[in-house]
Amino acid sequence: MKRALRLASVALAALLIAGCTSFGIDEALGESNANAQQFTKGKLEISRTEQQRDQRAALTDDLLSKRLSQDDAVQVALANSPSLQALLSQGWADIAAANQTGRLANPIFTFERMRLNSELELGRLLSFGLVDLILLPQRMSISKSQASLAKIQLTTTVVDQVTLVKQAWVRAVSAQQSLQYAEQVTQSAQASAELARRMQLVGNFSKLQRARQQVFYADATTQLASARHATTAAREELVRALGLDDAQAAKLALPERLPDLPKSPRDAQEVAATATAQRLDVQLARAQLDVAGKSQGLNLLSTFTDIEIGGRRDTVFDNAAGTRSTRRGFELDIRLPLFDWGTAQRDAMNAQALAAANRYDATVRGASSQLREGYSAYRTAYDIARHYRDEIVPLRQAMADENVLRYNGMLIGVFELLAEARDQIASVTSAINAQQQFWLADAALATSVMGKPVSSSTSTTSAGTNASSGATH
Repeated sequence: MKRALRLASVALAALLIAGCTSFGIDEALGESNANAQQFTKGKLEISRTEQQRDQRAALTDDLLSKRLSQDDAVQVALANSPSLQALLSQGWADIAAANQTGRLANPIFTFERMRLNSELELGRLLSFGLVDLILLPQRMSISKSQASLAKIQLTTTVVDQVTLVKQAWVRAVSAQQSLQYAEQVTQSAQASAELARRMQLVGNFSKLQRARQQVFYADATTQLASARHATTAAREELVRALGLDDAQAAKLALPERLPDLPKSPRDAQEVAATATAQRLDVQLARAQLDVAGKSQGLNLLSTFTDIEIGGRRDTVFDNAAGTRSTRRGFELDIRLPLFDWGTAQRDAMNAQALAAANRYDATVRGASSQLREGYSAYRTAYDIARHYRDEIVPLRQAMADENVLRYNGMLIGVFELLAEARDQIASVTSAINAQQQFWLADAALATSVMGKPVSSSTSTTSAGTNASSGATH
């Protein structure tokens, strides 16, 4: 009995130690703010009280009172998005579940009352899992590894969400900017179609010539409708990413144009040097491998048997004889491996550990490759956008200016002048698309440096396709 009490005391002390070493959500958020400073600016918090929610709502209203920059959009998402708060809450739950792994199960107290004729027997049993107690150090180690895994997953989730907000902002501003030029193309096409109609009426235009201008006007009208929907869709995507309600969405005002390209692109060696020494994807794979390996060692014994040990104290009252006697002892409950020797469970643990090891190797091998791919997309998008800015758009402007001079000298007609204006607008629209692809790639590269590969949706052919389509009319 004394030995059982000593074991119970050890279990209680170990339980208290495990509770004192728990990893909390506030610590996890602090580390996420420190490790992802570029993304959160140290302002990642979880709202648990009404006062915190009110403060965040006030911050959101203040940011929405002006045109929303990309950095402000990130702050609105961090402060206002219920989806992000749900992810943070889930991270809190994952950390709490990891802490629970290191706790001993509560002991079981059993009370029995039995009567036989004049005898009354009271039985008391306090029992707990002996295997759980033996494996407590390993359980605490696994708990710590699982908490680290949950912390890395939390940071990865935040980086991913911030990147989605940045890219949604770029698409919304770009769509809004492209819509303005689509309206100009439609106005030009409408003017051409109306002029062609009048010239046909006076006999200066054939039916075919007028039909060509009318077809272009019809195509421009269709493209304008598509551009309006694209603008609405991109804006609503941003509204969802920011977590805005209807009243807040009505206040949302975006800049008229995307930011200018940086004077020079980021250097490849600089990107490699600033990449996180321990990338998030590598950390995550390593933590998963660590948890799988430790869990394999922990569960090896439990697949064979389980043991419950308890101290017992029975008191017997004999009312006829007027006596009272006490019996003390202990009990062992052992699960006998007769039908299930745990082979399937051990096979599953071995397979999980092997899978985690291979995932870790694959992540390590692919990390540098993914970073090089992300930088290639970034640099390609930068070069294309700069080429449009420095070469194509200025050339189109020079051509437009020359055609205005030729029109004033009556060397070309109004239709040629309008066609040149449409081609110029098409080139500007393609330049906007190229600029959009650059800022999408820039956001994706920043995430890849942290170790969370994200598609930049870079298309090297879309801009050229748009330009050629505009030049055919």
